[in-house]
Amino acid sequence: MTSIGSNGKTEKDVKMKLHKSKSLGRLLKLTVPYLNKIILAGICVLMVNAAQLIKPYILKLVIDDFLIKKISPRGMYSITTMGVLYFLVVLGSGLFSIAQANLINKAGQLIMKGLRKRVFNIIQYLPLYYLDKTSSGKLITRATNDVEALSEMYTDVLINLFKDIFLLIGIIYAMLALDLKLALISFSMVPVMFAIIFFLKKKIKDNFKKMKHFIGRINGFMAENISGMRIVQIFQAEKEKHEEFNELNNEYYKTTVFQVWLNSILRPAADVFQSISVAMIIWYGMGKIMNQTLEIGVLYAFTTYIKQFFNPISDLADNYTTIQSALVSADRIFELIDQEDILEDLDAGISMEHFEGNIEFKNVWFSYNDEDWVLKDISFKLRRGQTAAFVGETGAGKTTIISLISGFYKVQRGEIFIDSINIEDIKLRDLRKNIAVVLQDVFLFSGNIQNNITLNDEISSDTIEEALQLSCAEDFVNNMPQGLKEPVMERGSTFSAGQKQLLSFARGLAHTPSVLVLDEATANIDTKTEKLIQKAIENSSKDRTTLVIAHRLSTIRNADKIIVLRHGKIVEMGNHGELMEAGGYYKSLIDNSSSDMYKAG
Repeated sequence: MTSIGSNGKTEKDVKMKLHKSKSLGRLLKLTVPYLNKIILAGICVLMVNAAQLIKPYILKLVIDDFLIKKISPRGMYSITTMGVLYFLVVLGSGLFSIAQANLINKAGQLIMKGLRKRVFNIIQYLPLYYLDKTSSGKLITRATNDVEALSEMYTDVLINLFKDIFLLIGIIYAMLALDLKLALISFSMVPVMFAIIFFLKKKIKDNFKKMKHFIGRINGFMAENISGMRIVQIFQAEKEKHEEFNELNNEYYKTTVFQVWLNSILRPAADVFQSISVAMIIWYGMGKIMNQTLEIGVLYAFTTYIKQFFNPISDLADNYTTIQSALVSADRIFELIDQEDILEDLDAGISMEHFEGNIEFKNVWFSYNDEDWVLKDISFKLRRGQTAAFVGETGAGKTTIISLISGFYKVQRGEIFIDSINIEDIKLRDLRKNIAVVLQDVFLFSGNIQNNITLNDEISSDTIEEALQLSCAEDFVNNMPQGLKEPVMERGSTFSAGQKQLLSFARGLAHTPSVLVLDEATANIDTKTEKLIQKAIENSSKDRTTLVIAHRLSTIRNADKIIVLRHGKIVEMGNHGELMEAGGYYKSLIDNSSSDMYKAG
């Protein structure tokens, strides 16, 4: 139950306020490395403000002394001098304004550069269990839209906030010094203006949250549909997907229109109150001028000051919406940054530059959600140079075993050893450097063939050539017009499934792993390419441990050890001949007509 304090605020309200203050404090903390630029920009702002305050006073002196009282020039005190002084003030204001804009924008962009780098770095090192439950659209939005929302706050809002606050203080002081009563009349509309801002602030904040939510869903929807466009077109689902997108787009449209409506209230309201205040001081001031208790120059200065007074208030109203947007984005970015404590530390643990490749699973239990066991008491040993094949129906736990060996997840019970060392004690960087995985769904990056093989690591041309030979990809690559420099489009869309699989194989071998993992590597390829892959497996399995997950007998029958899984448990283990002779579950998989995937293909 939510408790309510004596001031009427719930605990939730207090926590939200503290969280908001914390986010703002963290945003300000990001400015610390660039304080020298920000302080210089602040000094420039003060100089611009001083010019804004001096200009009306110069005109007040000209009106009252030279136009009304017709005082004769005394030395430097003349209309000419006042004109020159006014020009110098305007010129100085312009120069300081340019300097301020350049300083604050450079500082702001440096902050954004560092923040983008930090967000991307965090995304790269997030553990798979976090990525499994977080949509790509959500992460993309934080790295792009949310960071951009902060950019405006750093480059415009903060310095303008500083400028407007000090300008307001200066204007208030100048108005009070010129005429107390006139100043109080001028300020009478300010409480009403702030009451409107206070009334709208919660609606603005809540609506910004909705906007960020929908833009994240739109980004995710777009990324997902572009990746799956082939499926959409094959099944002629364009109309249905279009309707889904329209629904999302309409929801986002409603929130943006509502936001525009909220924003449209603030500045016109400030303009109305400004006009009312000017009318009030002219009405009051004309009476004072008629009885000669107020100078015309003072009234002119007041009308100028009141316009200057409401301009920063209008800016503050506009900046308020920007700050609310930035705070919402900041909350989302810091939610991601706060995951730093779960990031994978690639350099913690025992350093192992090279593995022999001896693998042991000892009574391993694993679950993705700490409830439903995917692996149950798994134990097996593999010696260096052996080839092991994992066999079982979908969901038996084959791919999970591969993920555990690569260190993507930690087991709840039992231990996994490589060369008699628990993999949890080995540096993740060294662990993954010695394990290469060839997946069923090959991912190629935009660039060229060489970049996709090396992944921009420093790999010699001799090593690349050897990897191409061992993977049987040499002929296909050499037949390309530009060879290794042949362009690769996004996700390798211009290559066949077999070509992509061969390149993936070459990528794995080019990194000279001690353990090679083939996860359904022959599932989506033709017979000719399968024979090339078989030859590549034979070439590459010498002196390295090879783990194979496959649904084709031709891929697994020559394995030194076949590990048969069922419902997360090992039910049989041996080579093909031994298991067929035993006549158990493995033989039933091979013989059963409904399991054609285990036929020779």
